[in-house]
Amino acid sequence: MFSDSICSFTHKLTPREHFFHLPPVHFSCYVLSIFLPGKVYIYDGLYRICDTWLDIGKSGFSVYKYRLVRSPQQPEMGSSLFKLAGNMKLNPNCRSGLVHFDLSNGKEKIPVYLFNDLDSDRGPMSYSYTASPIYPAYGLWMGNSGGCDCVSGCSLGCFCMRRNGGDFPYDREGVLVRGRPLIYECGSLCRCPPTCRNRVTQTGVKHQLEVFRTRESGWGVRSLDLIKAGKFICEFAGVVLTRQQAVLVSMNGDNLIYAAQFPHRWMEWGNVSNIIPHSGQLDAPCLSPLEYGIDVSRVRSVGCYLNHSFVPNVLVQFVLYDHENISYPHLMLFAMENIPPMRELTIDYGLANG
Repeated sequence: MFSDSICSFTHKLTPREHFFHLPPVHFSCYVLSIFLPGKVYIYDGLYRICDTWLDIGKSGFSVYKYRLVRSPQQPEMGSSLFKLAGNMKLNPNCRSGLVHFDLSNGKEKIPVYLFNDLDSDRGPMSYSYTASPIYPAYGLWMGNSGGCDCVSGCSLGCFCMRRNGGDFPYDREGVLVRGRPLIYECGSLCRCPPTCRNRVTQTGVKHQLEVFRTRESGWGVRSLDLIKAGKFICEFAGVVLTRQQAVLVSMNGDNLIYAAQFPHRWMEWGNVSNIIPHSGQLDAPCLSPLEYGIDVSRVRSVGCYLNHSFVPNVLVQFVLYDHENISYPHLMLFAMENIPPMRELTIDYGLANG
């Protein structure tokens, strides 16, 4: 059953002079297995085989071993960034560029770091922080058409699932099953607990986010944690204005973001329901025209520091849970792909290309 290892390309390895004239290039993956249920593979770059030899393995048989040399002029190894981010989480003060330990001032469950090792700019500290939108005192229907009776958590066929087209918006790990125009999460009239799988975005930031100074784009956002594809990141929040209010505010030159300007990147998110048992076709709820703007000139959340990209790794998903006006949904940010630590988070603001 077991035998010595046979190298299938031995003819390329001998004579040794001939082997070293070949340009074999391989890539190495550092395996991080603590993220269940599967392993996470981190790309570490391109490597060149510089030597090979036979050795006795753990099973007592001969195995081929290789000495690799990393090719020059490559970005820093992914495994090194993983380890660096882990050390930064354990000891935030190990970096001289840490400006503030918590930009949210306790409004997020996990502190939001402020980091700048490029210059003396402290701009984000001049803004008030909000974890959720500040709605106008009038003009917004805050009523509720009802809630579910799921004491231990939502189940298929319950009131909230019917509002979402008959299926769960998220899987049991909190991963977005599929993008849709609008998600109805459980609200204040629902009997389910805060741990219900249909309250994903209401539980706040779960990753160690950091607002940092970039060389090209001012302030940006990155995470010290791995963010898995489909996971909730944070909310894009500020002072919510009606369209009429937004027109007046824009005349003052204030920073204003219209909810309707975000492209429907949720349509690009893969349909995970294809691999989930008993998941059928979705009759998704519709989204009304978005009639509001968000003033971020004085008050903002960490989501407002994400930079623009035409190839973003974060999408905007519209969510309702605390009111019934479908023209004023929450702007929730989800990962479009697996995002490793220290990689900048970006969204598409709907800006013209070029």
